[in-house]
Amino acid sequence: MEIELLLDSLEENMMKTEEALKTAFAALRTGKASPALVENITVEYYGVPTRIRDMANITTPEARLLVIQPWDASAVSKVEKALLASNIGITPVSDGKTLKLPIPELSQERRQSLSKQAKAATEEAKVALRNIRRDGNETAKKAEKNSELTEDELKKMLEDIQKLTDRYIANLEALLAEKEKDLMTV
Repeated sequence: MEIELLLDSLEENMMKTEEALKTAFAALRTGKASPALVENITVEYYGVPTRIRDMANITTPEARLLVIQPWDASAVSKVEKALLASNIGITPVSDGKTLKLPIPELSQERRQSLSKQAKAATEEAKVALRNIRRDGNETAKKAEKNSELTEDELKKMLEDIQKLTDRYIANLEALLAEKEKDLMTV
């Protein structure tokens, strides 16, 4: 890898980590109905694992109701089984053509549990960022060893990598604070 592209590559990987955390947060249930809660659940559909969003229309006609309408009516029971097997904690109501998921009000205990899950996901993302930083630092040190960088350039590169890491960790903290606020709002 060219040393000039190192920071860009690290930032791209850090962006992916941030996006992965946003996706994980979207799947954490708040008191509101959100298609993100179920869209990535996989269903065994004609022998192929298929995400619900790829085989059904997911709508939120009310703030506390999700409606899943598979394009193939024969898949309703398969989607229902997948929803029951997932750990979202909501039992779907089927009318043969659609599935309705009434989103219950969260108890304080459940809110705290979800908040812990959000913190754990954030910590995993921070570890991923630190691993990206470590890999970048190692690459920069190898470049200095191979005389691609001077000692001063190495020092500047390591500082830049640290600043980038600090910025993304602050972004993750902001995302966590926003999610916790959302979870704790009754």
